[in-house]
Amino acid sequence: MKGKGVGGLAITSLNLSHFRSHRAARVIFDGRPVAIVGANGAGKTNILEAVSLLSPGRGMRRAALVEMARKPENLGWKITAEIRGFGADHHIETWAEAGEARALRIDQKVVPQSALGRIARVLWLVPAMDRLWIEAAEGRRRFLDRMTLSFSPDHAEAVLGYEKAMRDRNRLLKDQVSDPHWYRALEAQMVESAQVLTANRRNALIRLAAAQDGAETVFPQADLALTGPEGEPPVEEFAEALEANRRRDMAAGRSLIGPHRSDLRAIYRAKNTPADQCSTGEQKALLISLILANARTLHAELGAAPVLLLDEVAAHLDPARRAALYDELCRLGVQALMTGTEASLFDHLGDRAQRLTVSDEAGSSRIDT
Repeated sequence: MKGKGVGGLAITSLNLSHFRSHRAARVIFDGRPVAIVGANGAGKTNILEAVSLLSPGRGMRRAALVEMARKPENLGWKITAEIRGFGADHHIETWAEAGEARALRIDQKVVPQSALGRIARVLWLVPAMDRLWIEAAEGRRRFLDRMTLSFSPDHAEAVLGYEKAMRDRNRLLKDQVSDPHWYRALEAQMVESAQVLTANRRNALIRLAAAQDGAETVFPQADLALTGPEGEPPVEEFAEALEANRRRDMAAGRSLIGPHRSDLRAIYRAKNTPADQCSTGEQKALLISLILANARTLHAELGAAPVLLLDEVAAHLDPARRAALYDELCRLGVQALMTGTEASLFDHLGDRAQRLTVSDEAGSSRIDT
């Protein structure tokens, strides 16, 4: 189906076939926030993961395709969804047969994954991200790139273009190829993509900062910065730096400079404290704050907030902040899919939320509305 959409961005239906614990499932959404309740291991998070695959990338678990196939059948899996997008409705199918690459069709046409970024915006917070501020920079880059993608649909193509050219250059380095002609074309591609993705990241930080200033929220404001390792050249000097660094890169067998080494730094503004030195609760609150700032920006610019996937977020908030989160989500008209082991976690939402119960039935997940 494809037609004129009404209202904000939302997933309106989701069908799962042999995906994780779900042998076959169909859910109709009405656009409200969704409270998904069930015991640990029942299959709640698997629903969120399926929705995350309606955006470019490997999904919120970054799992291998074979891991998503229901066991013991291992027949492959398929996700079908209807999306009320920006100005039009879309039918999405994505699947992976056993041993095959992931495929994607939008409105019956085979398209690359980057096309998903133009019709939907999906962001998520999962328990594994609770240590985001104190672990390696890679996770923070992914977090920033996911938010950046929501603002700049071309960002996925820039990241993929940069990573492909860098992989090819790394192959030359590992093979000890010294002929400069082999490097120049690849380095030109890296530079072109690096300029786009760095500009996109900087633009995203500017918009997030603006969305935090003066916002009516109980969640803390963060001062954000895009940083790199000491001595990292600015993107404007990247071409010359790549050429000058070839010998050192060859010794290491990989590219040692570039935006693949960038980092996202955050300061808890009220305390002037780096995020990695904040308490666990403060670090979580900063993540929620940034997700909400992202949603506010898109709501203001496009008239629709992104779809949010909040896995077990409510359980880690005190009742006051939990209520404040729900109120802000409803005020923005966000379709947020939230999981929890107890229905009482979502009492404050009342009839403002759609409710699903997930249970295990003879080794397969069952969804009741």
